[in-house]
Amino acid sequence: MRQHALLSVSSKAWRALSCPKSELRLDLTLGCGQTFRWRETGDGHWTGVMGGRVWTLTQTDDTLWYYLYTNQDNHGSTGSVCNMGLGPEPVEPDKSLKVVGHVKQEPEEEGLKLTSVHNSVEEELLRDYFQLNVQLGNLYKDWGHRDDHFRKIASIFTGVRMLKQDPVECLFSFICSSNNHISRIQGMVERLCFTLGPRLVTIQDTHYHDFPTLQALAESGVEACLRELSFGYRARFLQQSAQLILDTHSPDWLQQLRSAPYEEAQDALRTLPGVGRKVADCVCLMSLDKLGAVPVDTHVWQIAKRDYGCSSGNGQKTLTDKVHREIGDFFRQLWGPYAGWAHSVLFCADLKKFQSLKEQVDVKKEWIKSEGDQEGKSSSKKKKNITKVESAKKMKLEKPRSRNRTVKEEGE
Repeated sequence: MRQHALLSVSSKAWRALSCPKSELRLDLTLGCGQTFRWRETGDGHWTGVMGGRVWTLTQTDDTLWYYLYTNQDNHGSTGSVCNMGLGPEPVEPDKSLKVVGHVKQEPEEEGLKLTSVHNSVEEELLRDYFQLNVQLGNLYKDWGHRDDHFRKIASIFTGVRMLKQDPVECLFSFICSSNNHISRIQGMVERLCFTLGPRLVTIQDTHYHDFPTLQALAESGVEACLRELSFGYRARFLQQSAQLILDTHSPDWLQQLRSAPYEEAQDALRTLPGVGRKVADCVCLMSLDKLGAVPVDTHVWQIAKRDYGCSSGNGQKTLTDKVHREIGDFFRQLWGPYAGWAHSVLFCADLKKFQSLKEQVDVKKEWIKSEGDQEGKSSSKKKKNITKVESAKKMKLEKPRSRNRTVKEEGE
């Protein structure tokens, strides 16, 4: 049975890109809720689907390592509601991926055999996906100069990058995000891909599927099918949005929005069922190159009020379009043209799953403070001891002088 790749077992079939962790941290970037296709399949190893391929990624201090799986099960077929029930359900990540670190690696000959041409193609896919042309360190410095609060957060949450995702995958994933949390969205996206997307490869009893095409999503039976899979009201939005794009626009309409101005792209997306301002901004920022788009939900609204004293919407219980726009404008004015990227750092830092990073820093600070206090007490004690010794020495020197004087005086 094929196993998930591990760099520590064999590095011959792995390829490498020079990329320090200050420019990219996989755990934060892939786990902060901007993508839902990646799972940690080993200690520091992330496996997912991107560009119609299945990858495992890991990193060392200054290198991004990637592994591509071959012998794919798919032969270019398109998923449809008819393939429901083929094969077992995808195994839940928390049940299947915990023991990977101790599994024997697949034979080396099954690994990817890349020519130099393939190397350059796959490398370019990764560079584009992680937008490695953007110097993140320079942006962090700029945001830190503009914003004291960001500077404190950035010292812990380095390497949080915005991905450049496929617009179809990004749009339909975020339609699933309505009134939802990250782990549940991940499950829904996986069920969507398993049901409607072509199978790519099976690894350790986990079936990896590509994201469904617009044509597959638009099929008439999709809504009923997805309702059975617990998508609820979102099932209708998914099917109707795909159908509307194909009927009113074209299959490459979303790609074309990359060249449209931000507000125009946002308004266009909001004509789709299930797409409000927040979902539209997520798609603009994460797949349509709108770097200043700031997705605002109640979570970001709280950050604006709590950490920045932003008064927009005070006294209101719901997040209106007006409040959304005002908070977005507030952060764009504060952070500049890459405001959406800066927003993602603070969003990531506020997630419960990453609070342990803050706690580790707090513990370290307390330890340093405690050590400093101990050193201070020790230093103070030493000073007192030195003072006592010096006083004693001084007394020894003065006592004979005093005795001689007394004898002399008595003799006089």
